[in-house]
Amino acid sequence: MTAQSQKKAGDLPRVTVLGAGPAGIAAAYALTKGKAKVEVLERAKVAGGNSTSFQIDGIWCDYGSHRFHPVADENVLADVKALLGDDLLLQPRHGRIRLGGRWIHFPLKLQDAILRLPPAFAASLIGDMALKRFRRRSQGPKSFSSVLYDGLGPTISENFYFPYVKKLWGLDPDRLAVMLAERRVSGSSIGKILGKMMKMLPGMRGATTGRFYYPKKGFGQISQAMVAAAEGQGAEFRFGADIVRIERDGTRVAAVVTREGRTETRHEADQVYSTIPLTTVVRLMDPPPPPEVLMAAQSIRFRGMILVYLILEADRFTEYDAHYFPELSIPISRMSEPKNYSSATGPKGRTILCAELPCDPGEKWWDMSDEELGKHYCAWLGNLGLPVTMPVIRCETRRIAHAYPVYDLDYQRHFETVDNWLLGLDGFLSFGRQGLFAHDNTHHAFAMAYAAADSLTAGGDVDRTAWAAHRHEFESHRVED
Repeated sequence: MTAQSQKKAGDLPRVTVLGAGPAGIAAAYALTKGKAKVEVLERAKVAGGNSTSFQIDGIWCDYGSHRFHPVADENVLADVKALLGDDLLLQPRHGRIRLGGRWIHFPLKLQDAILRLPPAFAASLIGDMALKRFRRRSQGPKSFSSVLYDGLGPTISENFYFPYVKKLWGLDPDRLAVMLAERRVSGSSIGKILGKMMKMLPGMRGATTGRFYYPKKGFGQISQAMVAAAEGQGAEFRFGADIVRIERDGTRVAAVVTREGRTETRHEADQVYSTIPLTTVVRLMDPPPPPEVLMAAQSIRFRGMILVYLILEADRFTEYDAHYFPELSIPISRMSEPKNYSSATGPKGRTILCAELPCDPGEKWWDMSDEELGKHYCAWLGNLGLPVTMPVIRCETRRIAHAYPVYDLDYQRHFETVDNWLLGLDGFLSFGRQGLFAHDNTHHAFAMAYAAADSLTAGGDVDRTAWAAHRHEFESHRVED
């Protein structure tokens, strides 16, 4: 007998959530507000996924640079504020980026750009803006490079975006899809970039312009607070639960089977809400999907990343929260100093620099020892005029195999093949960064989760019309750096 047929009138629907990353956690939290009984299955020992936090030598660290942005959906932001209270800090953004061989404040400030940009670089930008209407537009099929070249011109494209995305995704910009430009580049013209810079001027900025929310105990405190609240509302989180198959009866998902040790457990529910990689979902399906779906899933790929943590004997390395490195001459894409995110003053005599090194399993960096990576890290910083002059205590690393979805030129048709098949299954819904192959922020993952909860009917079905409308809304998500 299925879970659907066992359900009695008046009972809340039962939902099994796959994955306890931000989307899975937020779904559990939203669903347990009187919508459903929820069980969350997570392979790891803790919640949060890549948005969790951990301590190194008494310093709260994240998996890279994380911020909670004030542009979040008002309901999402209100809940996060309520859950964290005074532990949620509103911090000024104070980063910098290498452009034209010089350090420029990031987010870009008009006065800083005027004073610090190399004159030749600034003149080229102004020329690109003035000559845009006369510039010949790119011919042939559109790609990331053609859209940016037409919108921003050669100077900012060739000196910032093109090398930066090649480093992040490991592909030339003309092999990346238009979607990446639409989701990752908020300023599609020099005029729009100048407009954003104008909003940073004193007297023109809003209360949260150039600021971000960040918890006292690391970004993962948001996930921990939401897990605790969901559990208080009746959600059950099962950690260390390795999903071995997703059973289906025709077009209906019947159950999820997990293994803990040698014991298998079968989990039945009215709906399975999946936030794990859609490629993993296809692999776990029993019986398997049609061959074309399997082939499409095998063609979808994610970019990996190594997080390199350099522990230094110093109170602070720089005053900046983050450094951005678009140049291809240095392999890391961004560096953050965790203590500067939360304005932490302790512990004394310790600080940490976290480098983000885009890298796939099998590349030369992936199998290097922590000590080797630490030596390279110090050398890279020295080459950029940021010498590590204080003692290095040690280096630690974390490796993420599924850090970013890769939007190559063929991804759309492969994604649609998998997505359309999954949408045809009853009792199953896929969402979140991994579930919808979306390179989004955490607040976007929360918004998706709230939408998924909103689409659940009292009878335990998904309102497909409502979900389609929400999916359309997701297309407007733009990544905040």
